Amino acid sequence: MDTNILIPISLFLAIFGIVYLYLSTRNKERLALIEKGADASIFGKNSNSFQKIILLNLALLLMGIGIGVFIALLLSIYTTFDKGAIYPAMIFLMAGVSLFVGYKMTENLDK
Repeated sequence: MDTNILIPISLFLAIFGIVYLYLSTRNKERLALIEKGADASIFGKNSNSFQKIILLNLALLLMGIGIGVFIALLLSIYTTFDKGAIYPAMIFLMAGVSLFVGYKMTENLDK
């Protein structure tokens, strides 16, 4: 068997396993809360806020990566920096900045 096929298969199995464990654990936790007498409506009210936070952070991350690529392109054209180092550096720097901005924005949403 070719070893190149093992990497995508193992990646798929790892992602499937993580999602399965997350969903089954969440289901068991919810069933336990319902058995103890908690109202079932508590499960739906935070999901909309959680989805907004995830979408906000994902959008900011993708914009940060795009800005990082753009800045790296400008730096590689107009300076003598090494092209092999400037692209990953700018991408990671701007992605980190965008996630930090997203964190600060989600703190403001909680207030």
